[in-house]
Order: sequence, then structure tokens, then C-alpha cells
Amino acid sequence: MTMRRNAFDRDPVDTEPGEPEPGEPEPGEPDSGDGFSRSRDRFETVLAWLGGEEAGGLTHGELETRLSEDHRELFRLLVQDHLDLRALREARLTGVRDTDGEDRSSAEPGHKRGLTIFGEVVVQRMAYRRRGLRNLYPADAGLNLPTEKHSHGLRRLAAIEASRGSFDDAVAAIERSTGQQLGKRQVEDLTARAAVDFDTFYTTRRPPQGLASDVLVLSCDGKGVVMRPDALRAATRRAATRTTTKLATRLSKGEKRNRKRIAEVGAVYDATPVPRTPVDILPTTDAERRAATPGPRARDKWLTASVVDDAATVVAQIFDEAERRNPDHARTWIALVDGNNHQIDRIHAEARTRNVPVAIIIDFVHVLEYIWKAAWCLHTEGDPTAEAWVRRHAGTILNGGATRVASTIRRAATRARLAPAKRAGVDTCATYLTNKRDHLDYPTALEQGWPIATGIIEGACRHLVKDRLDLTGARWGLDGAEAILKLRALHSNGDFDAYWHYHLTRERERVHASRYHNNAIPQAA
Repeated sequence: MTMRRNAFDRDPVDTEPGEPEPGEPEPGEPDSGDGFSRSRDRFETVLAWLGGEEAGGLTHGELETRLSEDHRELFRLLVQDHLDLRALREARLTGVRDTDGEDRSSAEPGHKRGLTIFGEVVVQRMAYRRRGLRNLYPADAGLNLPTEKHSHGLRRLAAIEASRGSFDDAVAAIERSTGQQLGKRQVEDLTARAAVDFDTFYTTRRPPQGLASDVLVLSCDGKGVVMRPDALRAATRRAATRTTTKLATRLSKGEKRNRKRIAEVGAVYDATPVPRTPVDILPTTDAERRAATPGPRARDKWLTASVVDDAATVVAQIFDEAERRNPDHARTWIALVDGNNHQIDRIHAEARTRNVPVAIIIDFVHVLEYIWKAAWCLHTEGDPTAEAWVRRHAGTILNGGATRVASTIRRAATRARLAPAKRAGVDTCATYLTNKRDHLDYPTALEQGWPIATGIIEGACRHLVKDRLDLTGARWGLDGAEAILKLRALHSNGDFDAYWHYHLTRERERVHASRYHNNAIPQAA
């Protein structure tokens, strides 16, 4: 994923020495002791209040509410006192050079910049200067300060809350947790910033160690996301501008608003093969149901999703992940799809490019839906015999007779002398079974113990996309939707904490190390 340049890509906010940034509190002067007199006084004030009559008359809930507010100011003062002490102890460095090797021989203390954590604090540090060149602040690297005022802790909280619910809910959750009132746009920007290292994180992360006998499963699907007009793909945007509706207040049958963009979702996971028979898939009696062998279970599931990248790119990404797990192609690879031709073509193309055999299996549940469409052409609605009819033909398909079923149901529609409109479901099903016959090799799949259903990727589409991006009234821009998809994928993969550590390391490299000669941040001798 390539994140676009935005307001974060700038130098840290800074003011001249002795000049407080507008709206920022003045940092206190460290005292002659350990520098924490203000925070200690604040703590003693809280203790005195807790020992007083007012606190003695409160319920435990009222105490919690009061202390949850008081602790923020105490923590803010602790941070401020600590920052002031660091400023007092900051040693002058030598050999401070920028990326071009230009030396900063002049060091000027007292430069200030703001930071928001539990409240507003001021960071004082030395500026290393040279006329005509931007200042360098090695102390900022020690603190790994962000370019924006909001701390990495607030960014992390924004990433968690915004990926969980709406941006409005995230704003409210941040205020409850920290007492800070951020604007909705600020939360959106912090969330976008939080997701920038998704792709590089997974290219450097060690893959899980699957067993040589495990099958490696790849799967992909797409889900539409309602976008703002400027975020639609060109063809969809043109269609939207040409669209007219019969009614002013609602859509008529067949009309579309053309406001969606497909979010492509990919999955890779390991599964220990479990050989099965058609009876395990379609048991008919209670005894068969009790004896049915459960299908293989997914392990070490990895998800990715993008509304920016197309299907070809996402398919390439899942192949990258598969090769990362099995670089020598020694394991069995299968791809589970819902029958989308473009996805199948892209899987074939990637498999040829990488010279790896991949067996493509179409989700059996999708096949069942086509059989049911055909059934209602030949049975009245609610006819109990339709179920037995579907079961019989589904069993034939599981035994490798997909084209035989296609011929059989076509003949049945012809014998019933159904009109073209009435037999449409039969013809659609028969055409589907004929065209997809190469990917309906269920006898081999069951014998080899492979999964034959796309529940993993469908669940991923629902969780990553629908549950968050399909909220009523939501209209998405590209950067916001992309960030949310990446963050939800991280949570689903169980990698968010590891990712965050990696993200902060990358931020230090981008924001600080990149400013210095040979990317080496100056250190005190």
C-alpha cells in the first residue's frame, strides 16, 4: 500500500527560544531538587482530598469519576516535569550533520514545541542551527516525537477506536479515555497515519511454520464500499454522472446509484487435510449427521484488504504470503473462490508466473445456490420434494458429475415445456456447472482432505468490510477506507501490538534518522 503525502509530512511544530507556542502552557522551571515538585504537590493535594470530609461522603462510583479526572492532570504534570528535567540535563553534542553532511555548529537551547498526551505539555530542547538550513533537534529523536502535536499514544488509541466503530464514536472514546477533545478530521488523519507500515510489516515478519503435510489455502473475494464521488474509480464515476432515476425519492427495480468501489479481500491459511466423503457433506439421516467428519480447520490465518489496490494486486499479495510460508513450493496449494472469472484468471496468471501448481476449487455452497435456483423452476415454492431434488443433484456433483447434472436438468426443463423466462434458473445453473467444471473436482478435494467452502474469506469480507465500512450513511474517501481495512486486518490477524512496535521504529527512522548524515542520530559521548 502506498499512502499519499498529507499534512503529517512536515517538520515538527517548533517555536523560537523563550516563545511559547500559541495556546500551549508554559513549562515550569525545574526546582533545585529532583524536578518533580509540581507533580508531587498535585499528588499531595489529591491525597489530602481523599482524606477529607468531602471524599468521605462519596460513593465508590463518585470517587472513581473524580479520580479519573484528577489522574489526568497528575500524569500531565509528571510528564511535563520529566520533560523539563530532560531539557535541563540535555548535553550539547558535536558533529551534528544533516543528510548532505552539512554541519550544525551552533546549538541554541530553549526551543519549544507542543505535545498532547493527557493534556498539553511543552517540550524544550536544543536546536542545532546553521543559517539558511532547517534546524535539527537530536533530543526529539530520543523522545521519538511525532511530527504532529498528538502523541503516538493518542494515535494508537485513534487507530484502535476508529477501526472498531465510527469516527464519531472514536472521538467520544478518546475524550473518555484521555480527556482530550479531538476533531473528527484529526482522528481520521491519525488513523491514516497509523496504517502506513502495513505492507512492509508483513514483508519483514517471520512466517508461521506450517507442517509439510498441511495444505496451503489461498482465497480472495470482493465487497462493495460506498465512496465519495472523488474516490470512485473512473468508470464508476462516469456512470454515476450519467445515471438518472425514474423516481426522485427512491430507486426503481434494476437502478443503481453507482457509488460503490470494490474492496478486495485476500486470505492465506494452513489446514491439516481431513479426508471426507460426499455423505460427510450431505448427510441424510441423524446417524449420518452424528458420524459426519468435520472439515479441516484453518490455522495461522492471514488477512489483507484494500480498496485502493485492484484484484490483480491483492491476488499477488496473497501469493507473496503463500511463498513466504512455502518458498520451495513443496506443499500442496489450493485456491478457494466463489466462481468470479476475473479472480480465477488472476490466480491462474500468478500461478504461471511463479511456476507453482495451484488447484482452484469453487465454493460448494455457491454451487448449491445455483442448484436451488434451478429447483424453483421445476417445483412450486415450498414444495418439500425440492429439497430431495437438490440433495440428489448436489450429491452427483460431489461425486464428479457436474456436467451430467447440467444435461439432466436441461432435459427436465425441456420435458416440462417451460417457457424461456420460467426455465432461466435451470439454464443459468447448467451453464455455470458446464463452464466451471474444471474447478468442481470435489472427488479429488474430498479424497485429499481439502476444504471446499469459502467461509474464511466470506467471514473476512463481513468482518473487515461490511461491519465497519457499511455503516448507515457512511461515505468514504480512499485514505480513510484503506487505513480502516488495514487496521482491521491487523486486529484479525492478531498482529496489532507487534505491528505498533514496528510502526514506532519506522516512525523514528522516517521522522528523525532520515534528517541526519548516514541516518545516524547523534548521541552524547
